[in-house]
Amino acid sequence: MDKEAELGLDFIIDKLTNSIENVITGDSFQTEISIVQNSDLKSLTKKNGWLFNWNEEFKNPIRDVYKLTIFGNSKIIQGLISLEVKSDHVYMHLVESAPFNKGQTKVYAGVAGNLVAYACKLSFQRGHDGNVSFLSKSQLVDHYEKTLGAFHFGGRIMIIDTKSALKLINKYFQNK
Repeated sequence: MDKEAELGLDFIIDKLTNSIENVITGDSFQTEISIVQNSDLKSLTKKNGWLFNWNEEFKNPIRDVYKLTIFGNSKIIQGLISLEVKSDHVYMHLVESAPFNKGQTKVYAGVAGNLVAYACKLSFQRGHDGNVSFLSKSQLVDHYEKTLGAFHFGGRIMIIDTKSALKLINKYFQNK
């Protein structure tokens, strides 16, 4: 098992929004999610403030890396997610908001929630009833139960089931 998976995910759902929301103005912006391209990788480095090695994630043949951008502005990546479609669910390997969308000075809220909702949507598209799983850091189990409707399966395994997946999808993809 790779290092990131052993550690568990530690993304924070700051707010469930209808898209992403500018934290200062409260304005909402429609988003789109697309597969990361090789040309995107040069900006997704630790030097540029990203925590994970997205280049390695991109190279993994059983995973797909997706980027969240604002509709009409596909050059600025708001967040990333690495997903693997398994036989009965979608597994989230990594989720990360862009460096400028983290902490006290973040520009947009709702990035992580938007990415998780996409994982649920992909699960439905692949015939897995919206089921998504991931490993959580121990201290964030309660957070994911409250914010995502995920349930604690045991150990650090978290599962988003059909009912919770539908709520997330309806929140983020109702107009898409």
